[in-house]
Amino acid sequence: MEKGIFAGLKVLDCASFIAAPAAATVLSDFGADVIKIEPPGAGDPYRNLPNLPGYPSGEHNFAWLLEARNKKSIALDLSKPEAQAVLYRLVAEADVFITNMPPPVRAKLGITYDHLAHLNDRLIYASFTGYGEKGEEANKPGFDSNAYWARSGLMDLVRADTDTTPARSVAGMGDHPCAMAFYGAIVTALYQREKTGKGSHVASNLMANGVWAASVLAQAKLCGSKFGERRPRERALNAVANHYQCKDGRWLILSLLNEEKQFPTLAKCLGREDLINDPRFVTKADRHARSVELIKILDETFATKDLAEWRKILDGNGLVFGVVAILDDIPNDKQMLDNDVLVPFENDTMLTINSPIWIDGARKVQPRKPPAVGEHSDEILRGAGYDEAAIMALRSSGAVG
Repeated sequence: MEKGIFAGLKVLDCASFIAAPAAATVLSDFGADVIKIEPPGAGDPYRNLPNLPGYPSGEHNFAWLLEARNKKSIALDLSKPEAQAVLYRLVAEADVFITNMPPPVRAKLGITYDHLAHLNDRLIYASFTGYGEKGEEANKPGFDSNAYWARSGLMDLVRADTDTTPARSVAGMGDHPCAMAFYGAIVTALYQREKTGKGSHVASNLMANGVWAASVLAQAKLCGSKFGERRPRERALNAVANHYQCKDGRWLILSLLNEEKQFPTLAKCLGREDLINDPRFVTKADRHARSVELIKILDETFATKDLAEWRKILDGNGLVFGVVAILDDIPNDKQMLDNDVLVPFENDTMLTINSPIWIDGARKVQPRKPPAVGEHSDEILRGAGYDEAAIMALRSSGAVG
């Protein structure tokens, strides 16, 4: 079995929904030993996500497969002092402790930074919140739909035009980029520990990551820039940086930033060489001034062939374009498969989505299926020095499941 660059790194994942545990997943991909701490019984509430209204239905718990791969599970009722004592023993030997529980809950369960830091001066205490750890909203719960997507301005910015409603996010679309930032914070702290020998408290939050994602336009606002009208696709300012619907209903998007060179090539690919010398569109300035006319022509042209036909025609001509993918495309996306964006679980043909980092000479572990609630409780307790009588006592008290 491949050990990975983080082999021997002990991580306690005391988090849920989604960014914080997903950061632990990335650590596990590179070989870290990640222990999931969850309540006895039903376990982490995130296990129940696919059962919520509006989510896809099927025989597999897709959410748990993704976020909890490679991990071990210990079920602890942290409201009980006996369970807190177990956690403290684990913390004493851990490298990283990850949580996104609201600050008041951390205080109630005895898992604040002050509770844990003195137990292990090499501990990286990684804290993830909705809105940061200072100010009047520090204790406010947040999900990526509100704290990342809505609060940052993204929800407003990506709507098609000013007359349409703000755009809804999809599950985890903010959480997973946040997980990468949080992973970066943890790894930076580990690097600092290599230099100082000391652990630290690191933090990230949904709100900060959301405005970072929107930062090009947010920075423009901070600089006092003037913003133009948000125009619908049919009235875009640049016809060759726009999206078009094909005959089969699928869409593609053009991104011809070097249009002086690329527009003639595009016209030839589309079988519309007449556009090259059309006096309405000869120069870049002409094309932008008459973008509405050109968009209408391109709409009519792209509507004559299916997406697959256009891909064959446009590929290999130096034209920058992209397919507006749908989920049905992903399982058989050859480029994703060739680049290990999609990888199979250990001893299975089912694919999962790889973390988006690769390091030469540091292979990732092959993804392992996630644990059942408390599947590794006894194993973890024995590793922490508990004998069988002590384990039975913890189970009898309800502190361990």
